[in-house]
Amino acid sequence: MMMNNKLDNYAFIDSQNLNLGVKSMGWDLDFKKFRIYLRNKYNVTQALLFIGHVTGNEKLYTTLQRYGYILVFKPTLEFKQNGKVKIKGNVDAELVLHSMIEINNYDKAIIVSGDGDFHCLIEYLDEVNKLGRILVPNKKYSSLLRKFTKYIVHIQSLKGSLKKKKTKISVRSKS
Repeated sequence: MMMNNKLDNYAFIDSQNLNLGVKSMGWDLDFKKFRIYLRNKYNVTQALLFIGHVTGNEKLYTTLQRYGYILVFKPTLEFKQNGKVKIKGNVDAELVLHSMIEINNYDKAIIVSGDGDFHCLIEYLDEVNKLGRILVPNKKYSSLLRKFTKYIVHIQSLKGSLKKKKTKISVRSKS
């Protein structure tokens, strides 16, 4: 369903949920194409990408900003699990906070996550007629979101247009 192009919509994106969800489906998201999709399909003028800050990922952050995302960083924590170092940067509180801070600046919110932690936010946005869509990254999303089925778009259904293309570098020698 195409949304009214006169609306000024914001996307609030749980980057970890999006990235891991799509990867669990066996493909990689092209973030540049995704930003264009959000602008063209839902008239998203501001795409806030909530992401844990990891030293050494500056090139990634610069690239995402060049694509048109506004990055909202969360400090990360390192911990060991089964002898491996894991990094955790839970962005849920920041996403909820920023969507409420910005509520008077957008017509509709596009929430990109299948995480049930956003149930209260989604319920509130629906009540105040500010919910545009919920883009869920994989087939398995929280059952708390099931009552919002009319808003749900499965990103998997967009794989054909949003999948990152593998680049093959081949060197051919002349014989």
